[in-house]
Amino acid sequence: TSDAALLYRPAKAQYQRPRPPVGNSQPICVPRESWIQTDGSYPSGHSLIGWSWALVIADATPQQASQVLARGRAFGDSRVICGVHFPSDVEAGRYLGSVLVSRLQSDPAFRADLETARAEVAASRASGPPAGCGQ
Repeated sequence: TSDAALLYRPAKAQYQRPRPPVGNSQPICVPRESWIQTDGSYPSGHSLIGWSWALVIADATPQQASQVLARGRAFGDSRVICGVHFPSDVEAGRYLGSVLVSRLQSDPAFRADLETARAEVAASRASGPPAGCGQ
């Protein structure tokens, strides 16, 4: 998340786009806390983080990549459905998430961690589900 903040915070500071509920009383599905009034809408940090996680998890678990990416997409879409972002905020967040993961792919430490995660997933699959799980 600290890597993500390095990408979205400067853009939020630059654009200071008011969020959809600012200036109206339409219902939203999160509490109307003070950050809604003060934290810029563009780009969506939640979408950046959710899409980044989805890309990494999909890379570590290619057998479930489609489902994981669909969930990552839904995570961002929920920000629009809940009324705290505009669709373009979410798309910008996804774009920045893709940039972040692309940059991480060139980091040897990240690549090593990803390989470790792949090995752990493979070992878990090979050992089967835990006792009592799904039976």
